[in-house]
Amino acid sequence: MKVLIVEDETTAYENLKSIISEVEPDVEFSGHTESIIQTVRWLNNHPAPDLIFMDIHLSDGSAFNIFNSVNVDTPVVFTTAYDEHAIEAFKVNSIDYLLKPIELNEIKRAIDKYRKLATSIFHNRFSDLSRLILSGQFSDKLLIPVSNELIPVNVTQISYFYSSSGNTCVVLKDNSNFHYTRTLDSISDQLNPSLFFRANKQFIISKDSVRNITIWFDNRLLITLDVDVPERIYISKNKASHFKKWLTTG
Repeated sequence: MKVLIVEDETTAYENLKSIISEVEPDVEFSGHTESIIQTVRWLNNHPAPDLIFMDIHLSDGSAFNIFNSVNVDTPVVFTTAYDEHAIEAFKVNSIDYLLKPIELNEIKRAIDKYRKLATSIFHNRFSDLSRLILSGQFSDKLLIPVSNELIPVNVTQISYFYSSSGNTCVVLKDNSNFHYTRTLDSISDQLNPSLFFRANKQFIISKDSVRNITIWFDNRLLITLDVDVPERIYISKNKASHFKKWLTTG
């Protein structure tokens, strides 16, 4: 079992690592990060671990911001000295929530729970379950990784998301654009569907950015936004009625 530990206190990290090793002697510690920025960078540049132990209060903010910056499908065990985040924890990929000081039997319970979940059914359905849990929670801001920083961007500033050849970018209303490591599917789960529409495989567009609609010869819709786009945005005939209803609904 490969484990990533996200913890900014050295004593807490050493204690947690020692307990995990005692419970699971064959564990492989894939990495250790201490901040949101380090964790986002690590997850973007390493194979996904089997399990993540994550402190909630990190040196540069709440660990929940990590989930706004990178797609995390790995099960997470949250560790914290506070109990007020339990409900929020289970809106992401959490399988357990441990209060510090953490004891051996709690780690054993969390790992046992992971093993019960780590079946083929779990792997096939975990992403779908996460999307269902998140479906009622919409982000007001996204954290965009830029070099060694995370740039907070209000969703009201966003004109569209575009994906091509496995690369995703977010384009703002001032025409500035940023590389974004998440897929359109995972981005869509966090956006308010009354504000954003999945136009096709390449685009998620903002309602406020739609400037013109042209009815194409085959009853597709050609969408013009308030900023430049890398290719034409078409809404299929099957989605056209849904799109028009979405655009005219407050």
